[in-house]
Amino acid sequence: MEENVFHHVLPIQLRFNDVDKFGHVNNTVYFSFYDLGKTEYFASVCRRVDWNRTGIVVVHIEADFIEQIFASDHIAVRTAVCEIGTKSFQLLQQVIDTKSGRVKCVCRSVMVTFDLERHETIPLPEEWVADICEYEGRDLRKKKR
Repeated sequence: MEENVFHHVLPIQLRFNDVDKFGHVNNTVYFSFYDLGKTEYFASVCRRVDWNRTGIVVVHIEADFIEQIFASDHIAVRTAVCEIGTKSFQLLQQVIDTKSGRVKCVCRSVMVTFDLERHETIPLPEEWVADICEYEGRDLRKKKR
């Protein structure tokens, strides 16, 4: 996915405890960066969601670690929805160095909408689909075969 496809960018402040004894950000910390990006993305894009009744859960996540991040680096998380299914959607995220633009890590995840009261998956509400497609500037619904 090209750089210009990402409309959502969240600057991340590195904390002292993000850095391990090797002087770089530990690989487990990246997932907290991605969680911050997801949270901010959905809070700003899907404003009509009742988060007390409906949630999203990660059912698959994978990351490719490309370059180390050091305590002195300035980073941000890019987030984009890249495909929407009936009950799930695919999310692509990157941690980037904001000064050089270099990609440090790439994360792909599958998220499922979840009814928090009934404890079961549910179809993505149409208003979510409309809000996400409008924000991303294209129709992301998976084509039927």
